[in-house]
Amino acid sequence: MTDCLFCRMVAKEIEPDVVYETKRVLAFKDLNPQGPVHILIIPKEHIPTINELKETHVQIAGEMMLAAQVVADQLGVAEKGFRLVMNCNKHGGQSVYHLHMHLIGGRQLDWPPG
Repeated sequence: MTDCLFCRMVAKEIEPDVVYETKRVLAFKDLNPQGPVHILIIPKEHIPTINELKETHVQIAGEMMLAAQVVADQLGVAEKGFRLVMNCNKHGGQSVYHLHMHLIGGRQLDWPPG
């Protein structure tokens, strides 16, 4: 997807500030952080939204969760806590239509989030 920002990052056309990478997952610093730690975790495969997930994506969804665990530990927020957020479509707050998870931490997070 040449018009997808995250696909361009996966293709190395745009160089994100990578904190973790595997064969199928990429994690990098968010350009507009909402906390001291704000990482985006994406599948390298283009999946527009949660609504497009299929049974064939179960493994990649699990790998995204495991990536969050590793990144939270590496960045020192695992023990105190962090939040994982996945937005879906306009009303859910999604602005880039490539499946992604936000890992936010490094401070006390309020609830409800807004």
